[in-house]
Amino acid sequence: MSKLPFENIKREILVKKRSRTNNEYGNYPDNRPIEELINYGIINLDKPAGPTSHQCSDYVQKILHIEKAGHSGTLDPKVTGVLPTALGRATRIVQTLLKAGKEYVAVMHLHKLVAGGKLKSVLKEFTGKIKQLPPVRSAVKRKLREKEIYYLELLEMDGQDVLLKIGCEAGTYVRKLIHDIGVKLGCGAHMSELRRTKVACFDEQSNLITLQDLADAYHFWKNENNEKYLRYCIQPIEKAIEHLPKIWVLDSTVNALCHGIDLAIPGISKLNSGIEENDLVAVMSLKDELIALGTVKLSSEQIMKKEKGIAVKISKVFMLPNIYPRIK
Repeated sequence: MSKLPFENIKREILVKKRSRTNNEYGNYPDNRPIEELINYGIINLDKPAGPTSHQCSDYVQKILHIEKAGHSGTLDPKVTGVLPTALGRATRIVQTLLKAGKEYVAVMHLHKLVAGGKLKSVLKEFTGKIKQLPPVRSAVKRKLREKEIYYLELLEMDGQDVLLKIGCEAGTYVRKLIHDIGVKLGCGAHMSELRRTKVACFDEQSNLITLQDLADAYHFWKNENNEKYLRYCIQPIEKAIEHLPKIWVLDSTVNALCHGIDLAIPGISKLNSGIEENDLVAVMSLKDELIALGTVKLSSEQIMKKEKGIAVKISKVFMLPNIYPRIK
């Protein structure tokens, strides 16, 4: 089965300093009160055809009666599929998804019949690093850009209609990719249908919900005091950083990080293997709560060997201060 780059990385947990967390402070993500989850969670929204991505996040905002919501990776109005939408204080997390890989299922309509063997051969030429000129109507400057196609699978072929599965780097224009494949085939082609099936760790199997699902779940909570369905719809913010390497810190370190202080090695309890210098990492509590994001200054091996020094330069803080006690 084809996978996005992060799915091929297997990480172990390396223990630097054994420690237990105090249950008087913080909260395990799955145990957060529903009111907090509504303003600090993320939804794996199944975008319908018709509205823009911005309109969909606006609908989510109105359904939940919150001040803001933000989506990751714009889809054209006619395109359907996975649209992670973060809520309230969680909106900044969607930026971590923008650079992660994405997967689409597309119907390519060939303008003339083409032999299956020739099609497969051309598809191989569009796998890997490719040069792509964005379409005339696009949100970026129109210049030749290098993008990576991780996999390009022929799922089915029915006459001039071809069903493709595409795993690609963020920012790839699938419509343009299909046009370029048609040019290479010498017959021309256009995209007749597109659905996004994966964004980083969000896919069609991970609590994918519709706007109607969300509206119904909110109704059950507000009118029948039943939060079961809303908890299914809204996932903890930590779902959005499943694809990132992680470093877990001692309880006594948490509050300083909440004030933007960089993470020093003595505050680390455990970490993932395979972390390289300048990687983006998620800094976590021992209850698996997201504290902050930052750029790691040392590799996993160096952190395990050293006893002092700065390990992570903190760039974005998500946990509020004073949830954990200050160091006295």
